[in-house]
Amino acid sequence: MRDALGEVQSVLVLGGGSDIGRALCRRLVEGRCGTVVLAGRPEDDMESVAAELRPMGARVELRHWDATDVASHRKVIGEVFEQFDDIDLVFAPAGILGDQAAFEADPEFAAAAIDINFAGLVSAALVVADHLQRQGHGALVFMSSVAGVRARKDNFVYGSSKAGLDAFAQGLGDRLVGTGVRVMVVRPGFVRTKMTEGMDAAPFSTTAEAVAERIVGGLAKGSEVVWAPPLLGPLFLVMGLLPRRLWRRVSDRA
Repeated sequence: MRDALGEVQSVLVLGGGSDIGRALCRRLVEGRCGTVVLAGRPEDDMESVAAELRPMGARVELRHWDATDVASHRKVIGEVFEQFDDIDLVFAPAGILGDQAAFEADPEFAAAAIDINFAGLVSAALVVADHLQRQGHGALVFMSSVAGVRARKDNFVYGSSKAGLDAFAQGLGDRLVGTGVRVMVVRPGFVRTKMTEGMDAAPFSTTAEAVAERIVGGLAKGSEVVWAPPLLGPLFLVMGLLPRRLWRRVSDRA
């Protein structure tokens, strides 16, 4: 449970090797967070995240979790809540970016990306929401993207997966009003991480550390949606109103 100052004391990260997850955990441990559970696959490099956090004084546990292995979600997540009894924050940055050309060349790969970015997180989040409701408090934070606000032709497979996740997260948040559980959606633009390494940075690009600060600030304020950087909020409000023919021309230049 959050302490008297409202600081997060325990966090479960679904996608424990992500750069944004690493930055958020580091930021939380610098505060008053003493327990970090990193859930992901062995190849996700969670060990290096744990090695960074443990000298800072955090208790760090690793769990094997695969977004696409939905049959295991109830067991894996349930064991975390059973062992630690109380989890303040669940952060779900799991996902892949992929490449639009590769998706179009391999429809099975495209479907797998949807499973990872959307379907798997739907399964995991419903399990998490059930446990958070039982304990009577907590926050669930989803990593959406501006790519899901309005799809572009050069990343519409990835964008559609984030659009689905964003809609699901908002609906779940509305469903949980009054239960003591809060849901927050994070919509970053281009983030300079290992996922985007080698790509040309888009306008208004940001860093994992800056996104982590936005998440911490949003949790403190009780925000339902956080944009990173903040100016993307009003920008995409306008973008969402553009006629499709004009949007195609604008997105071609993005």
